[in-house]
Amino acid sequence: MIKRQPQEIILSALARTAEQAPAYIYLAFVFAYTGQVLHVDRNFVLTALITAGLLSFITVPLSGYMSDRIGRKRMYLIGAVATGVVGFVYFAMLNSLVPAWIFLGIVISFVPHDILYGPQAALIAECFTPRLRYSGCSIGYQLASVTAGGPAPLIAAALLAWTGSGYAIAVYIAACAVVSIIATLLMPDYTNRDISQEHA
Repeated sequence: MIKRQPQEIILSALARTAEQAPAYIYLAFVFAYTGQVLHVDRNFVLTALITAGLLSFITVPLSGYMSDRIGRKRMYLIGAVATGVVGFVYFAMLNSLVPAWIFLGIVISFVPHDILYGPQAALIAECFTPRLRYSGCSIGYQLASVTAGGPAPLIAAALLAWTGSGYAIAVYIAACAVVSIIATLLMPDYTNRDISQEHA
């Protein structure tokens, strides 16, 4: 697998950067930020996250469905661009200290993630030749957890300690979005095409 399609493995991992890194920030780091910086009740934040999770029951399959219609790459690029923008909106809403805005900010932060997550499995799987598809998907998918997901809360904490501002984290999220945009543009799009043939 590594010998035959190394580029697809790397692109798959990089394409997941805008989905993985912000998700870890929105799911894990949010408790540190809202608790230690904004002094917001933990149960309030947890309720907002549960609401976001319930919304994902709709937005994830909907984005997957839309990707069947407009193309996987196009849908994924929409999600990556939205991720880069929403990071700034997210911290503006949290920093308002208005409970309704904080709640809404946490909920909408997952919409770009869901736009990415819906078509992601098909986008990545279709990059690999059938004989190597399972291994290729697994390696590329899990590699992103090491390069993007795991370090994200640590990077966010370091940026907050260094700058004292959540907007520095929003810049980091935007940078992750740029990485995903570039990687996605370099990936093939096999939407509604026969993927049963071995690649040359």
